[in-house]
Amino acid sequence: MAGPRWKRYFGCEPSGYQLDFSSLASTASSSVMGIVYSVGEVDHLYTFFVQWSPDIYSKGKKKRCKAYNNVRKKRQSAYHVVSWRRPEHIWVLQQPWASKPKAAKKWEIITVKDSKHRLSLCSSVESEVDETEYQEAEDDFPVLSHASQLLDDFRLQKIAANLPPRTQGYPWQLVYSTINHGSSLKTLYRNMADLDSPVLLVIRDMHKKVFGAFSSDPFRVSKYCYGTGETFLFSFNPDFQQYRWSGENSYFVNGNWESLQIGGGGAGFALWLDADLYHGASFSCPTFRNAPLSTNEDFIVQDVEVWTVQN
Repeated sequence: MAGPRWKRYFGCEPSGYQLDFSSLASTASSSVMGIVYSVGEVDHLYTFFVQWSPDIYSKGKKKRCKAYNNVRKKRQSAYHVVSWRRPEHIWVLQQPWASKPKAAKKWEIITVKDSKHRLSLCSSVESEVDETEYQEAEDDFPVLSHASQLLDDFRLQKIAANLPPRTQGYPWQLVYSTINHGSSLKTLYRNMADLDSPVLLVIRDMHKKVFGAFSSDPFRVSKYCYGTGETFLFSFNPDFQQYRWSGENSYFVNGNWESLQIGGGGAGFALWLDADLYHGASFSCPTFRNAPLSTNEDFIVQDVEVWTVQN
């Protein structure tokens, strides 16, 4: 290895592998004092000495605190820092015989500013991914036709996440509310006369507890029970609680002019409202195997809202 290196620097073959460093030093001194002076040749000579005897020429070197260039591998978080004041360092790294880390297959020289910029771009890509996920979550959030007095963002998100897939992605339309239409079961039925879509009943009692039911069919007057297994009950106590169909019976929903009933088959209805939407009751029943939804089994209604989810 010494022969080719010596020829590259001095233009001739060495007489042997033992070097006379004093003669080399005098040669270097005479070349510096001569009329023709090449900085590149002196730098190459110094680099040769470093490569030949690193234990001698590498000791006692002061650490540089000035500007640096980064020799960065094509691999994340892998850098070799060299000084811009010592271009021979970069020259050595570019030579085929120079030692490099085993994992380094491709190299490029970049500035510290450029490396920070690239890291910033990586962070920007990660931010865009996070923003995309956040945007997807926003797309799943229901859009309401009117402001709700009973459903805040937390309640809305919990209920929407448990609705049947066929209702996902559609806007919610306010069909009835006691604030806008007064307290009347007949008005509630009338507003749903032309509907053919699921509905969401939300109630708040005088103790400020919010609960209700999702019905696969709109509420109407009927001699028989109607609905499907998509029907479920829910309450916030304050955490979200859901009661799905148990499969024990099919007493989902029944309505007449005097009351609205949801669930049954036991000692009472899972949810019952009178004709004035003022008195209500909630009991455990076999249809949903639910706990009472309200604070007390008999309760006073404060507000009612009915929403429909349709295309």
